[in-house]
Amino acid sequence: DPGRGRTKIGQLWAYARDDRPWGGTDPPGVAYVYAPDRTAGRPIAHLCGFAGVLQVDGYAAYESLAKGGGVRLAYCWSHVRRQFYDLAAASPIATETLARIAALYRIEAEIRGRSAEERRVVRQERSRPVVEALEPWLREKLGLLSRKSNLAEAIRYALSRWAGLSLFLDDGRVEIDSNTVERTIRPLALNRKNALFAGSDGGGEHWAVIASLIETC
Repeated sequence: DPGRGRTKIGQLWAYARDDRPWGGTDPPGVAYVYAPDRTAGRPIAHLCGFAGVLQVDGYAAYESLAKGGGVRLAYCWSHVRRQFYDLAAASPIATETLARIAALYRIEAEIRGRSAEERRVVRQERSRPVVEALEPWLREKLGLLSRKSNLAEAIRYALSRWAGLSLFLDDGRVEIDSNTVERTIRPLALNRKNALFAGSDGGGEHWAVIASLIETC
């Protein structure tokens, strides 16, 4: 960062679309957008005018997008699962939670590539009972735990996002997780040590454009 005698860290935000899991015919694509920080105002500016379902991780900044009613947030079961994974070795509650989430993923594997309506019907019949049983079970277990424990934190993470975690049950276009965009982040993350410097904010913007073209192709 010229004039300051040190570097600064920029961010590439990734916005991805892939309709193939529900039989959509629009081509998949990703847009990387450079920003000099990761503040809440960035996604608000990037998605100005957007209306529809936005599938996201647990970053709180996205919540402000949903306040106007035009954006519905679908949260990611993969991020929920990750919260319990490291605790499973020492916690029967975490192990049971992972088993219940795994049941949802087995159903998803069976219906990948089917039409949105077929996916919705199967989810209503088979996935909804799993989700609806899991919520009160987690609330019950939460009452038995110290509020400061890592397991309690993992449960609160899930429960505070339950409406968004349940959105995939009612819309066959919505995936169970945000792995579509996670996969678009991976190439950049793997290359990070080989490409440490963008040179400037302008270089970061050029990098984002080129990366968007390459990864979309």
